[in-house]
Amino acid sequence: MNRGRVYFAAQALAGAVWWIAVALSPFVREATLGGLDPVVVATFDVPLFVVASAAAAAGVRAAAWVATGWTILVALGLAAYATVTTEAGWGVLAMAAAAGGSVAALCLLLVGRVPTAWLASGPFAFRPAMPRSNSAAHLASSLGQIVVFWGFFLVVVPLVVAFLEQRWAVALPTPWPVGIAVAGITLLALASALGFWAAFSMSVLGDGTPLPAAMANRLVVAGPYRLIRNPMAVSGIAQGVAVGLLMSSWLVVVYALLGSLLWNYAIRPLEEADLDERFGDEYRRYRDSVRCWIPGAPKPRAVPAAV
Repeated sequence: MNRGRVYFAAQALAGAVWWIAVALSPFVREATLGGLDPVVVATFDVPLFVVASAAAAAGVRAAAWVATGWTILVALGLAAYATVTTEAGWGVLAMAAAAGGSVAALCLLLVGRVPTAWLASGPFAFRPAMPRSNSAAHLASSLGQIVVFWGFFLVVVPLVVAFLEQRWAVALPTPWPVGIAVAGITLLALASALGFWAAFSMSVLGDGTPLPAAMANRLVVAGPYRLIRNPMAVSGIAQGVAVGLLMSSWLVVVYALLGSLLWNYAIRPLEEADLDERFGDEYRRYRDSVRCWIPGAPKPRAVPAAV
C-alpha cells in the first residue's frame, strides 16, 4: 500500500481515538480544546478529519485534499486561539504535527514522493562561489553568513518558539536547572567552535562558503571535514539543542531535532547529488571514507589529499 494511504489510515484511527478520549476525559478535552465546545468542533472535525482521512486511506484523492486542507486550517485556528486565550496548547501541537504529516502523505499519495527539489531552487540553488584570488573575501562572506543565519535560527526563532511554549501553556518543569544550563553552555561553546572551524576550512581551503548558493570550488577534506562530512549541519543542530537547554525549553530542543530530520532527509540528498556531479570519484571516495553524523578517523589511504 502507498505510504501516504498508510499514514491517512493511522491518522483516521488516531483521530477517532482522540475524540473518544475527549468524550471520556475532561483532562484531554481541556488540554486539547480548551474552552471550545467539543460538540460543535466534532460536527466539523469528525467528517472532515476522521472520515476524510479514512477515505484517503482507501485511495480517494479528493478526500486526501479535504483532510489535509482541514487539518492545516484547524492547526492555524487553534494556534491563534491558544495564543489569545492560553488554552488548548497541546491541541495546537497535535494538529501541527498532523498538518505536516498530512501534507507529506498527500504528496506521497499524489506523486509517490515528497518533492524537496524546490528547497534547492532560486536563491537557495546549489552553485559554486565566484573564484577569488585570496580567501579573505570568502572568509568575510562566511562570517557574515554565520551572523545572519545563527542570529535568525538560534536567536529569533528560539525566542518565538519559547514564547509560544509559555503562551500555549505547554512548558514542562525543568529538573536540575543548573546542571542543564551548564550542559547547554558547554554544548553551545563546542558546537560554535566546530561551526567556526568548518567555515574557516571551507573558505580557506575550498575557495567558497558554507552557503549552498556560494559553495566551495574545491572539495574540502581537511580540518573538521576529515572527521565528519557535514560539520556545519552538526554544529547547527547541536547549537539549537544547546539553546533549548539554556532556555529550559523542550520545544526549542524539538525544533532543533526536527531541523536535523529536515536537513538529513530533504537537504542532504540534494547536496550530495550536487557534490557527486561536480567532483565525481574524488567525492565518492571521500563519502565512502568519512561518516556523515558521527566523527571518526577516515579509512587509511581512502581520502584524497586536500586541494
